[in-house]
Amino acid sequence: MPTPIALTIAGSDSSGGAGIQADLKTFAALGVYGASVIAALTAQNTKGVTGIHQVPAEFVAEQINAVFVDLAVGAVKIGMVAQRDVIEVIAAGLATWQPKHVVLDPVMVATSGDRLLAPEAIEALRSTLIPLAQIITPNLPEAAALLDEPMAEGDAAIEAQGKRLLALGCKAVLIKGGHGTGPESTDYFITADRAIALPAERVSTKNTHGTGCTLSSAIAAGLAKGQDMEAAVRAAKAYVTAAISAADRFTVGHGHGPVHHFHAFY
Repeated sequence: MPTPIALTIAGSDSSGGAGIQADLKTFAALGVYGASVIAALTAQNTKGVTGIHQVPAEFVAEQINAVFVDLAVGAVKIGMVAQRDVIEVIAAGLATWQPKHVVLDPVMVATSGDRLLAPEAIEALRSTLIPLAQIITPNLPEAAALLDEPMAEGDAAIEAQGKRLLALGCKAVLIKGGHGTGPESTDYFITADRAIALPAERVSTKNTHGTGCTLSSAIAAGLAKGQDMEAAVRAAKAYVTAAISAADRFTVGHGHGPVHHFHAFY
């Protein structure tokens, strides 16, 4: 049986809780071999981001080609990509290599509140990468930013924003509800023909660093293993909820600590 392989194209988190590091931990925890293309380097920890170093676009392209020429990539997860030229070479690489599954997490703001995406790159995301994605996974503020709208409140408004995001060209949208309020954290899985609410108990913890990265990479892992989209989304939601629930087993840093990617193992 072929080894399921997923590729993450994202930024590196020096503290290990988000970005490339979270993606590779998630792939490993879910039984998928992980490869990586580093699109940016961040100096950050659990308290915030202190610096971002952009990787030259031509080297991002070289990494993409090196992976695809050798590995049978089953799914691609795209995370933090902050520059237009990097977005363009990623789009060109996807057009060349034609991976079956592309999961796009439009990372714009870190858990700490630090802005990660250059404003001029947002339009490139809309016009260049979103149409290539099978599913995008914005949180509530990111969904609003992509549409230049206020943040949606309530099921009907959130589902309506999801439909407008579909019009940008992706096949499905998962709007994450972690920024909402109330006893449940509800995500919304939206396609052209249905909208499904995915509630989970809201876990009281400050250790939520990397939750969005982890969710999108868990979806990619499921797709790499052959799950259909809805099954991959549901399994990813369950995995992330368990990782957040176990996060307080860790004492890491002095701010928003990481979730527990390997909660099932130790």
